[in-house]
Amino acid sequence: MRAALAHDTRALPRRRYRPTQLDPYLPFVRDTLAQYPRLRATRLFEMVRTRGYLGSVVQLRRVVRTLRPARTPTLYRRLTTLPAEEAQIDWGAFGTIRIGHGTRPLSGFVMVLSYSRAISALFTLDQTLESFLRGHVDAFHGLFAGVARTLVYDNLRSAVLERQGTAIRFHPRLLELAGHYHFAPRPCAPGRANEKGKIERQIQYLRDAFFAARTFADLDDLNAQFRRWRDDIAHQRPHPDQRDLTVAQVFAQEQPRLLPLPAHPFDTDVMRPVTSGKTPYVRFDRNNYSIPHTHGRLPLTLLASATTVRLVAGADEIARHARSYDTGQTIEDLAHLEGFLAATRQANPSTGRDRLRLAVPAIGQVFERLAARGESLRAHTARLLGLLDDYGPRELAAAVAQALACDALGAGAIAHILETRRRQRGQKPPIPLALPDRPGVRDLDVPSHPLESYDVLTRSDPDDAA
Repeated sequence: MRAALAHDTRALPRRRYRPTQLDPYLPFVRDTLAQYPRLRATRLFEMVRTRGYLGSVVQLRRVVRTLRPARTPTLYRRLTTLPAEEAQIDWGAFGTIRIGHGTRPLSGFVMVLSYSRAISALFTLDQTLESFLRGHVDAFHGLFAGVARTLVYDNLRSAVLERQGTAIRFHPRLLELAGHYHFAPRPCAPGRANEKGKIERQIQYLRDAFFAARTFADLDDLNAQFRRWRDDIAHQRPHPDQRDLTVAQVFAQEQPRLLPLPAHPFDTDVMRPVTSGKTPYVRFDRNNYSIPHTHGRLPLTLLASATTVRLVAGADEIARHARSYDTGQTIEDLAHLEGFLAATRQANPSTGRDRLRLAVPAIGQVFERLAARGESLRAHTARLLGLLDDYGPRELAAAVAQALACDALGAGAIAHILETRRRQRGQKPPIPLALPDRPGVRDLDVPSHPLESYDVLTRSDPDDAA
């Protein structure tokens, strides 16, 4: 039957072609696709509608499928590098992390030496320029103890501000970093995945082999776990090109050829001008930091590292705080608060609670529970301030922690705990010292005298015995 059909000379009926509304625009569609092969059908639909086309986009999509030029598969040549010639850099996203009342993005700055595949990573809570620079310094002065001659970047905003073909405008701070360590920055060409394939594979390897299903207490713990995993696992795997050697062994051959480090590391602190408002606080990274009231509404310079926030007026440092990554927090120095109250005489119950909260942060939970019960906080605040003066912040903090654990709230319960702890140690009760409010009395400096002179008073006089 197949042979008979093959030799059948009778003509088959041809399918009749029905004209469509798109026929007059087919030459335009064909020429446009030849010039822009990946142009979307929706964009073509807008273009032909302005030329009078009244049909639907569905009909245009059917025609575009047949007219669009077939995509030629892209082939990449294999890139090889010499020892210490190149390192590749990129950011990796690792979800979010909860800190206090806020949520922060968890990111990983990753640098890999192209020859040895040695990897350095620094997990951060943002992808700011300062964290970008800090990742470089951590890699240079940490694992690598040197610098590769060329650093390859994706087109990050922290590295490339503007690009028109081969004309590239780098970020000025990156150029400062490059000048400090004498390396050449080079952004990879757009759409050329082979130019940064090593860093892409390393980030995926880091995400699958290290970060997946891992628990950690905080950012420092996560970075410490990475360093142990890198030394014990990542660098002990066989090298992709030299299978008889490990990554650590190839890195040991490459490391002496890296560029030497300068005498001092590059400064990566955030530096920005700031000014306080009506209150003596400066806002930075979603939190407020206190300053002396004498510098309110004056131009200041804020310097922030990964752990510290400093405020500088001219060449003088006026405030230093531990950096908080929480959200909506007020970080205060007790000296700033007391100086402000002394200058303005604005004492009220809330300022007393602020003083207690600064000395013993956990005491805020006591006030919250007392307020939930409907109790007045004024009497509790006054008595707790007295306990703070008598026993000090360390003892008060221990008593507050015990009271919260036992749900024994209130100044009376905390005072009972303090008294019990004092008796258990065999210490004498604190005696409050009440000074008069006369001017100058509280500023007197009383010199100490040797106590041996008082022993004379207790000795017996021979004349009295006679």
